[in-house]
Amino acid sequence: MKIEDDEWGGSDENKSNQPSRGAIWRLVLLLFLLMVVFYELLFYSSRQKDRIKIPYSTFKEELARGNIKEIVTYEKSIKGEFLQTTFFSDPSLQEAKEKDYLYFSTRAPEFYDEALMGELINKKVVITADKGNEWILSLMIFVLPWVLILGFFWYTSKKLSSSQNTLFNRFNKSGAQLFQKSKSTTTFDDVAGLNYAKQELMDIVSYLREPNRFERLGGKIPRGVLLMGPPGTGKTLMARAVAGEANVPFYSISGSQFIEMFVGVGASRVRDLFGRAKKNAPSIIFIDEIDSVGRYRGAGIGGGQDEREQTLNQILAEMDGFGEHHSVVVIAATNRPDVLDPALIRPGRFDRQVVIERPSKEGRLQILKVHTRKVRLAPKVDLELLARGTPGFSGADLENLINEAALDAARQNKDQVDSQDLESAKDKIVLGGMREDLLTEEEKKVVAYHEAGHTLVANFFPDSDPIHKVTIIPRGHSLGVTEQVPKEERHNYFQSYLMHRLVISLGGRAAERLVFFDVTSGAENDLKQATQLARRMICNWGMSERLGPVAFSHGEGHVFLGKELAQEKDYSERTAVIIDQEIQALLHISLQQAEEIIKRNRDGLDRLAQALIEKEVLGKLEVEELLSQGEQMERKAQVAG
Repeated sequence: MKIEDDEWGGSDENKSNQPSRGAIWRLVLLLFLLMVVFYELLFYSSRQKDRIKIPYSTFKEELARGNIKEIVTYEKSIKGEFLQTTFFSDPSLQEAKEKDYLYFSTRAPEFYDEALMGELINKKVVITADKGNEWILSLMIFVLPWVLILGFFWYTSKKLSSSQNTLFNRFNKSGAQLFQKSKSTTTFDDVAGLNYAKQELMDIVSYLREPNRFERLGGKIPRGVLLMGPPGTGKTLMARAVAGEANVPFYSISGSQFIEMFVGVGASRVRDLFGRAKKNAPSIIFIDEIDSVGRYRGAGIGGGQDEREQTLNQILAEMDGFGEHHSVVVIAATNRPDVLDPALIRPGRFDRQVVIERPSKEGRLQILKVHTRKVRLAPKVDLELLARGTPGFSGADLENLINEAALDAARQNKDQVDSQDLESAKDKIVLGGMREDLLTEEEKKVVAYHEAGHTLVANFFPDSDPIHKVTIIPRGHSLGVTEQVPKEERHNYFQSYLMHRLVISLGGRAAERLVFFDVTSGAENDLKQATQLARRMICNWGMSERLGPVAFSHGEGHVFLGKELAQEKDYSERTAVIIDQEIQALLHISLQQAEEIIKRNRDGLDRLAQALIEKEVLGKLEVEELLSQGEQMERKAQVAG
C-alpha cells in the first residue's frame, strides 16, 4: 500500500519549502568569489593611485634621458615604468617632487609619431601592446558593489517569504503522527480485562482489512468509535493496539493540537488531517482527549467566533457532511463524555460508544498477569489475592503497583519480588509514602484505639467486608488505616449493608469518645466519607422513610454544559432542611450503634489496641485470633456460671 507521508507527522511538501544544503553552499561559494574579484579590482584601483599622469612632452624628455624601463601601448594612451625616480622640470608636476613615482601614464597625440618607435628601440624599452579594455574594469568597479547589494536584498526577501510560507504551512498542518504496523508493537494480546471493547474494535479492524465480507450483506462501515471511561482504564492503550493490529494507515493526534492562537488554524488542521487520511483510505484517525475541542457549542466566551467551536464545526462536517465519504474510521477517547456536543456523538458520526470502566476482579487478575510477564516474582506470590485486594484500581494503577514493587525489591537488593513488596507498593499508592516523623506514645495510643474501633465494629457485622490488615504506621495524610477486602465484587448495595458501612466508618470516633472521653481531628476522613455516603443514600437512592423514594439533584451541573442544560437544585429550601436533618439523623444513629458495640466488646478493643501498639501492623489471622480470645473467655465464664 502506498503511503505518501514519509515520517510521523510530516510529508514531502514540508521539505520542499526548505532550501537544500547544496544550494546554500553554492550561494556561499559564489559570494566568496565575487568578494575576491571585488578585492582584486579595488587592489588594482589602489595601484593606479601610485601612477602619475605626465604630458606627452615630458614622456619624450624622460625617454631621451633613458629613464623609461617599459611601456604598454593602448589605442590612445601609454602606460609605463621609470628606471628610477626623477624630478620633473615641468612646473605643473612640482607636486611629484614630494613623492617618488615609478609608474606613469600619458595621453598619446592624435597624429602618428614616426620617430617614437625608433627612439624606444634605441633606448631598449620593453614594448607591450594592449587592446585597451580599461572601461570594462572601471565598469566592474562601479557596478559590482551595486550588484552585490541588490543580490543580498533579493536573497533576504526570498528567504523571508519562504520562511513565512513555511510558518503558515506549519500552522496549517495537523501534526498527526502516522503509525504503520511495523512501528507499533502493541497488539490486542497486550490488552487484558477489556474483552467487550476489544471485540468492538476488532470488528473495525476486520472491516478495514476485508470490506467485501461486510458490504456483500449491505453493511456500512461505522464512521466513528467513542471510547469513554475514567482515566487510566486503557483507552489510549486500546488505540495503540488497533494501530498494531490494523494493516492500514493510522493517524494519531491529541485534541489540544488543533487549537492555536490564530483563528482558523484548528479548522485548517482538521481539513489537513482528514485530507491525508482520505488520500490513503482505508485508514484510521485517533483523536485523544476529544473533549478539549468537542465541548458544547454556545458556551464559549467568543460565541460563534470561538476558535474551539470553529474546529468542532469542521470535525462535524468532515465526519458526516455533504462531501464524499471514504473508508476513514475515527476513534476518539475521552473521560468526560458528559460535556461533548450532542451533534458529535449522534449516530452517523460516532456510531459506537464503548464504555471502558475500571476492571473487575477477573480483569484485574488478567492485567496483573500481563504486567508481571517481565517481572521476576517469588513462587508464593498470590496474584489472585492481590487482584481481590485492589478494588477500584485501573489498569494504569495496577501497572504502577507492579513497577513500584519491583523498584522496592531492587532497592533492597532482592532477587525476586515477593508479597511484602507488593503489599508495600499498594499502601504507597493508596495511602502515600511512609512518613519519617514518629508518633509520641500518647498519639500512638490514640491512633491504635481509633483503628481498633474500626476493626472491632467491622468484625461485628457478618455482611461486612473482611478485615485484611490494620496498621498504625503513618503514611501520607493518614496516621493509620483499617483495610477491608471484599469477598466478591459488589454492583448493587442493600440498605442494611450501607448502614453497616456508616457504623464502621464512625467506629474510630466512637472508640475515642469511650476510651479518652474526648475526640480528635484524626476522624476527618472518616466523617467526610460517612457524610458523602449518607447524602447519597438520602438524595440518590431514596433510603429515607420521611422523604420517601425520591431522588434529588444537588449541583450536578457543569460549567461547560450551558445554563439551559446544567442541573440545579430541583427542590425547595424546606426540602433541603429535611435532607440535612435526615443525613444528621443517619450519622447520629450510626455513631450510637458503634458506641454500643464497642461497650459490649471493650475487652476486645483493648486487646486489639495493645497489639497494635506493640506490633504496629496486624494481619487478618492475628485480628481473628485476638477477637476469638474474647469469645473463648466469655464461653468459659458462662460454663463456670
